[in-house]
Amino acid sequence: MGVGFLVGVLGVVILAHAAYATVQYRGLLKIMEEEFSGPPFNVVIELLLGLLLCMWAALTVPGKFLSIHPDSDDNRMVSLPGNLEYMIFNHRGKAFPSDLNLKLKH
Repeated sequence: MGVGFLVGVLGVVILAHAAYATVQYRGLLKIMEEEFSGPPFNVVIELLLGLLLCMWAALTVPGKFLSIHPDSDDNRMVSLPGNLEYMIFNHRGKAFPSDLNLKLKH
């Protein structure tokens, strides 16, 4: 487990605590017969902190981003020429004319 994973778990725990605190606050307001106008300020801060931690973990845990450019050396489709059985050439596109130099009739 890396640091990013632990930060993500901490973010989820903080979000769960913020949800529990909001439910508890609403229960307290029902007992006091007051109207719920929004969560307390400390719960909003917990939500923002948990959101930031979860977002940071989501961007760092999966690893480095790979290039999607077709000319890149890291492109896996270029390095895997044996997967031609997934290419489909019998589709609706064959109904269109293949000549690209067509002119519109007025």
